[in-house]
Amino acid sequence: QVQLVESGGGLVQAGGSQRLSCVASGSIFHINVMDWYRQAPGKQREWVAAAFTDGRTTYLDSVKGRFTISRDNAKNSAFLQMSSLKPEDTAVYYCHAQLIVLNEGSRSRDFWGQGTQVTVSS
Repeated sequence: QVQLVESGGGLVQAGGSQRLSCVASGSIFHINVMDWYRQAPGKQREWVAAAFTDGRTTYLDSVKGRFTISRDNAKNSAFLQMSSLKPEDTAVYYCHAQLIVLNEGSRSRDFWGQGTQVTVSS
């Protein structure tokens, strides 16, 4: 029905940069927000950044000034540009979208991507 697919993960050295992409496809009427979460080994999943349809963005304090989230509303896509990466940024990064599915009225639903691994070496 609706799928989110991430890409762009991999291995990067500390101080480097990486860009993640997420594309939502399927029976989408409207996307309220697209955001990124991450889960490091042995830790709970944490929210990283959000991009709302009206252009607002918000960030986890520890990534402010280093990460930039953006969206292409026309393509139902979101991106996470990560710079000055640190080993503690190592995690599986998940794309999340809260959206309204076609023919489901105004009810919003949550969808998740499968995750993409980002590994930052020291």
